[in-house]
Amino acid sequence: MLVKAKGTQQSVAASRLLDGEAVWLGAGNIWVEDVALAAVFDGADAIAEALAFAKAEEKRQIVVDVYPLDVEITDQGTRPTHLRERLKGIGPTVRRDLGKQARQPAA
Repeated sequence: MLVKAKGTQQSVAASRLLDGEAVWLGAGNIWVEDVALAAVFDGADAIAEALAFAKAEEKRQIVVDVYPLDVEITDQGTRPTHLRERLKGIGPTVRRDLGKQARQPAA
């Protein structure tokens, strides 16, 4: 984890072990591929509970590299506050034809 989460609103990020895809913990403890769908945990107890679930998933070898990240809620959904995490959400920046951005319609 390179970015230390400090805020009161956090989500949980990881990489899916099966294919290396960046994923976030969504509602109902489901791993989602779109950061906008990530669940937002508000407060230390909620964050600790989400991390405990994610760490258990890591032990089951569903995901790896579990960590919390600061987020904000926008009209488009959950948005990481740190640039590095925003970039992780869209995929490689050197090849627009690969990653998550390749699956989205052109703006």
